[in-house]
Amino acid sequence: MYLLGLIIILSYLVGSIPNSIIVSKLTRGIDIRNYGSGNAGGTNVMRVLGWKQGLFVILLDALKGVVAVVVIARLHYGNIPFNNVTPFDDFTLIQIIAGISAVVGHIWTIFAGFKGGKGIATALGMLIMVMTVDMLIALGVFILVVTVSRYVSLGSILAAVTVPLALVIRENVFNANVQGYHTLLPFIVLLSTLVIYTHRKNVVRLLNGSESKVSFKKKTKN
Repeated sequence: MYLLGLIIILSYLVGSIPNSIIVSKLTRGIDIRNYGSGNAGGTNVMRVLGWKQGLFVILLDALKGVVAVVVIARLHYGNIPFNNVTPFDDFTLIQIIAGISAVVGHIWTIFAGFKGGKGIATALGMLIMVMTVDMLIALGVFILVVTVSRYVSLGSILAAVTVPLALVIRENVFNANVQGYHTLLPFIVLLSTLVIYTHRKNVVRLLNGSESKVSFKKKTKN
């Protein structure tokens, strides 16, 4: 049991690394939480510092999910300390637990007063290792929506909705026989709901037309 607890704690700590704050301070000497939307995430970095820095932060945040699933989860060995009633093997289940812990760490980071980002990038990094096809479809939706609308928040929300929809369509329309479908679906619905919940203020701004658009032009220094 202690080993699983260690994996959860380490995954949470890795997820808690505030990349947006670190990058903004190193590149511009500012605290990103004092600018733009005030959110400590890659989207706000993209708005304030430009798309290159924003993309860099998003990739770093996604890497946190990958590290939790690919590296930290491998610390586990032997049997899991509870009855595994899911269709997944024990290691895949440990990977899912580690990934969720990293996402929680990103949203409620211990290194920044438990106020972090919205979890999209870290969830992407975690899920792309577990359900690659569905996440690639969602990533395509995200890129298309952001490119056309320049609203990163809208792209994130629609991508979060796309994941469970893609899972349902692949299983029930294309008969893909997704491993662990009946376990994955409620898990993905819950995770997508969490991501949408963290974007609730963005939804309000989108509806009233005050949401900021991202610029793909290079930011100039003040």
